[in-house]
Amino acid sequence: MRISVVEDNEALANAIAFRLRDSGHAVDVLHNGESAEVFILREGSDLIVLDVNLPGKDGFKVLSSLRAKGVSAPVIMVTARADMADRVAGLDQGADDYLVKPFEMDELEARIRALLRRHRLDLVLREQFGRLEFDKGSRQVYIDGEAIEVPRKEASLLECLLESRGRLVSKGQLIDHIYGVGASVDDSAIEPFVSRLRARLKGSGVSIKTARGLGYMLGADD
Repeated sequence: MRISVVEDNEALANAIAFRLRDSGHAVDVLHNGESAEVFILREGSDLIVLDVNLPGKDGFKVLSSLRAKGVSAPVIMVTARADMADRVAGLDQGADDYLVKPFEMDELEARIRALLRRHRLDLVLREQFGRLEFDKGSRQVYIDGEAIEVPRKEASLLECLLESRGRLVSKGQLIDHIYGVGASVDDSAIEPFVSRLRARLKGSGVSIKTARGLGYMLGADD
């Protein structure tokens, strides 16, 4: 899953991002309300962790604007305010859950899992292409119905290629999906993941095709 963490406390934002990336999610970290709204509208997100007190535009206004513009991704509001009126305001603006600081990372992850379960009716959880299937919830890969072992970064790579099947995806886009936008990772880091995933997909009826200097594309075998 691609998760946006919108939090102006950089230490907390980085701690959340580290925990979620360790669980196999792609995480985009944003610190300003206005720029976060623009980013999410342009790049999309599967789930948003949104602080209330943000520079530029507060979390309530960001959430209201995103919902008005058709963004339906589940949102967890995060704030130091324990006032019930603030919780009600956030839920009325379209938040799916509310978490008061300080909180344990285990609780945040549990709430994320619960939200994703609740939204399963709205999400296409299994992507299928040829004899290949990818379960976005469990991040499990299947070939002809048999589960195969795919490490989390390779699973994120596959997820991105599946979402853009038949279209070229640049190395930069793949890096953004795996590590989050703004991560300091060289484009060449993607190459070993592509090589290993390509080997795992043999016999699935699909393969990763390379367009030199442009990127990669998931396509059906000839």
